[in-house]
Amino acid sequence: MLRDYQKELKARVAFIRELLQKSGAKGIVYGNSGGKDCTLVGILCKKACDNVLSVLMPCQSAQNYGQDTRDALDAAAQYGIETVTVDLTAVKSAIMDEVGKVCDVSSQAQVNIAPRLRMTTLYTIAQTRGCLVAGTGNRSEAQMGYFTKWGDGAYDFNPISDLTVTEVYEFLDFLGAPESIRTKAPSAGLYEGQTDEKDLGISYAEIDRYLLTGEGNASVVEKIRSAQAKSAHKRVLPPTFA
Repeated sequence: MLRDYQKELKARVAFIRELLQKSGAKGIVYGNSGGKDCTLVGILCKKACDNVLSVLMPCQSAQNYGQDTRDALDAAAQYGIETVTVDLTAVKSAIMDEVGKVCDVSSQAQVNIAPRLRMTTLYTIAQTRGCLVAGTGNRSEAQMGYFTKWGDGAYDFNPISDLTVTEVYEFLDFLGAPESIRTKAPSAGLYEGQTDEKDLGISYAEIDRYLLTGEGNASVVEKIRSAQAKSAHKRVLPPTFA
């Protein structure tokens, strides 16, 4: 069932404005990859505040420099969002060179370097500008643990964390976001040919059906519950001795 997205828009804009007022922040900074989630976050933030900066952060993957960049710039232009680019390719290479002197970096650890570099970049810019960092992760990703701890999982606030991928697309349809963003396969753009669903081994439609209705075939439910259990540590603060 479709949400009332006019009501959702009003409520989320009010939420962002209240956060800004209480924090005393001057504006908002967010990472713009040209994907569905960051596009929705950018739109919501811009409707709540004039001082919004989208940051493109390409990092090695050719996809970052091609379609992702075009989509990111198109979305920012459509909604009048200021945009800058910080190329992180050389930074990642430097880290790999130095860490490689002490250990062979695993493939998954290499993949997670880019999201963590992007987090560092966003907070450096945001702190300099007196702004908050907006998160861009959705509910479906969070429940599957499909995000990088201390990378895209780090932010000051997230206005779409309760929305499934299905609902993000519905919201973007309602807002008239660029069609190319609404129709391309979800991807973090971390390496060539990467897509979310290929990595997860399950479709977002199946994930969202389970999250929204509790329904799904046995193998799908098992995959989701297993992913939820394995990634539980990513959704809570780290344990401390007290």
